[in-house]
Amino acid sequence: MSRNSAHRRALRRNLAQSLIEHETISTTIQKAKEVKPFVERLITLAKKGKLQHRRRAISLLGNRRIMAIEDGEPVQKGTVIGKLFSDLGPRYLERPGGYSRIVRLSLRRLGDNGQLVLLQLLGKDEPVKKQRKTASKKRSRRRAKASAQAAKPSEAPAAAPGPAAEAPQKPAGEAPAEPGKEAK
Repeated sequence: MSRNSAHRRALRRNLAQSLIEHETISTTIQKAKEVKPFVERLITLAKKGKLQHRRRAISLLGNRRIMAIEDGEPVQKGTVIGKLFSDLGPRYLERPGGYSRIVRLSLRRLGDNGQLVLLQLLGKDEPVKKQRKTASKKRSRRRAKASAQAAKPSEAPAAAPGPAAEAPQKPAGEAPAEPGKEAK
C-alpha cells in the first residue's frame, strides 16, 4: 500500500476502530481488503471474552474513546474495546466466521479515481453464507460411499451344499496345505 510498516499499522488500527465504532465505513478496496481479516480476528477474540483476550485486543487495536456531541458538548459514550466485547462479541457468538462484508460502490474517489467500497459489519439476523462443495470434499464423499458399499455384503445366490461350500477359504497369498500336515 506504499506505506512503511508503522504507517500501515496505524492505518489498519484507525480503520478498524472506525469500523467497530460506526459499523460501516467507506474506503478504497485495497484498504478494505487489508483491514477485514484484522477486524474479524478481533471479533473472534471478543467472542472468547476472557481478560487475556481483552488485553490482546487492546494491544492490537488500542482503546480509543467513542465520543458524541450532545448540546454542543462532547460526551464520552464508551470505548472501542468496550463496544467490541460487550456488543459485537455476543452478537456473533453463534456465527462461525464472516462477520464483515465488502460492498462495491459505483463511485470513484475524486483525487486518484480509486474504487470506493463500503466495509460493513453484518447484522445478527443475516444468514451464514453456504459453503461451496469443493472438489476434494466431493472426492472424499465418493470414496466414503464406495467403501460403505464395499463393506456392505452383496447378496449373492447361496451356494449348493457340498464339500466345496464347507471348506474354509485360504487367503490368496497362502499355498495350500499338504494333506496330513497342519498349518502352523
